[in-house]
Amino acid sequence: MLHLEKVTYKNFDDVTDLTIFESQYPFVADNEESLAEAYLAISSGEAYAYPFAVYDGETLVGFVMIGYNEAAIEGPDALEILKNNYSLWRLMIDKRYQKQGFGREAVRLALEFVRTRPYGKVEACVTSYNPENEVAKKLYASFGFVENGDMDGDEIVAVLKL
Repeated sequence: MLHLEKVTYKNFDDVTDLTIFESQYPFVADNEESLAEAYLAISSGEAYAYPFAVYDGETLVGFVMIGYNEAAIEGPDALEILKNNYSLWRLMIDKRYQKQGFGREAVRLALEFVRTRPYGKVEACVTSYNPENEVAKKLYASFGFVENGDMDGDEIVAVLKL
């Protein structure tokens, strides 16, 4: 059964060793970089990150990271929609385990976590993806994410009202 576990010292190396296909590199951030961003978000005291390892039973199959209040990190490109909302900040499934439904189930579990609203009532969960990433677009749309016309750098922003 697929489940999420916090990334800790125990599984950090395994999470950073997960790999994707070369053709996916333009679409998927490096897990080590993602964990560094999580640390910076948390240490700033203004934003929060929840990095999770995705397990199928005892087998590590992927990584997902949820953010909260990312817009609190000031900058010219900060998106208003991120303020006081959650984001599905990262999602990756190791290349050995793709096309087995793990990505869909990881998103479902991430949204289940978001719906617990650990930081209180929010209006939405936000994600973004490269416009050329049709797989991500279809996956997120199947959960009800709708593109809102914003761009996060070179990525399309999609919003799920909670």
